[in-house]
Amino acid sequence: MKKILLLTALSGSLLSGCYSTQINMSMGNMRLITSSADPQDVMDFATKTCKGDFYEGASFLSKAGKEYRFKCVKAEENEVLTPIPGTTITLVQKADAK
Repeated sequence: MKKILLLTALSGSLLSGCYSTQINMSMGNMRLITSSADPQDVMDFATKTCKGDFYEGASFLSKAGKEYRFKCVKAEENEVLTPIPGTTITLVQKADAK
């Protein structure tokens, strides 16, 4: 158990040394993320963050310097998920209920 915790802490610190990503603002379904990471990594982070807040995914709105603005979208709102130009959104297929 101690080895798992040590490896988790070590790998997290190594990854954080490569780039930084943080949420600066979270108001309603809007997210302001500051990041020096690759745009695909930022898109993946935003999607994961929105899904963690019970949304379908993140839709890219704008970028200014290192600040990215996203809107978290719910499935019933019938809105399209828009990726950062040059990136993709990885869709996860849900298991069919029987």
